[in-house]
Amino acid sequence: MLRLNWLLFGVLISVLPAAAWAGPYSLAAGQPGSTAIDKSDPRIVGWATAAASVTRGPQNISLVGSPAATVGTSASALGIADNSVVSLGDGGQLTVGFERAITDGPGFDFAVFENGFADTFLELAFVEVSSNGVDFFRFPAVSLTPTATQVGSFGALDPTNLDNLAGSFRGGFGTPFDLGLLRGVSPLLDVDRVQQVRILDVVGTIDPLFATFDSQIHVVNDPWPTAFASGGFDLDAVAVLHQVPEPGSCILGLLAAVLGWTTFRRWTRACRRV
Repeated sequence: MLRLNWLLFGVLISVLPAAAWAGPYSLAAGQPGSTAIDKSDPRIVGWATAAASVTRGPQNISLVGSPAATVGTSASALGIADNSVVSLGDGGQLTVGFERAITDGPGFDFAVFENGFADTFLELAFVEVSSNGVDFFRFPAVSLTPTATQVGSFGALDPTNLDNLAGSFRGGFGTPFDLGLLRGVSPLLDVDRVQQVRILDVVGTIDPLFATFDSQIHVVNDPWPTAFASGGFDLDAVAVLHQVPEPGSCILGLLAAVLGWTTFRRWTRACRRV
């Protein structure tokens, strides 16, 4: 009954007008101007196809001997977002790979999906990328959620206070990331050929002994503790919006460009003779 009551509360909150959102970042999924990526968005060209073994975190990091989260497996994070998830627990992580590398194109380049049941019940994670499988670089996450009071296990977050944190939107809608933000951050990262994406659960406690911090040294406050088998960030899927073209398509594109240039030259010559 408690879970049902929170579900009803979440649904009620999710239909609040956009004016109710207070922060500077994207509105909730479905609101005008929201950056949320629908799982059926035609811009999606691929999904994660490989995953390392999940590193589980405890259900409650503040308790010695707390069991780890157990829901799902690494394979649950592969393919299209379908609400089949792998739960990371407090501070857990999972790295996924792709059939073809992600590349920095116009706008957002990939999106991470969680399974939050409402616009305000949001479990968060940091996102890192790598082009060599060894060196990972984190997106500059920002959380403006107040930290005077702990967000409870089923507490509410304002998505407009969240930036570059996976899980900022309800289930079925991915949080998008732009590789351009990391261009030039290190010679070890090639944003035009990203091979892996790593998802790291945010330990949402405001207890300084266990808290995690965003890129501006704010404590990240999110629903905590989530002391159950599905505790922590629940990774559903990672979608690709821009990927490195297949070699064959590059050759065809080059040939088309050459043929086009040849045709243009012939046309200009013909015009001169007229």
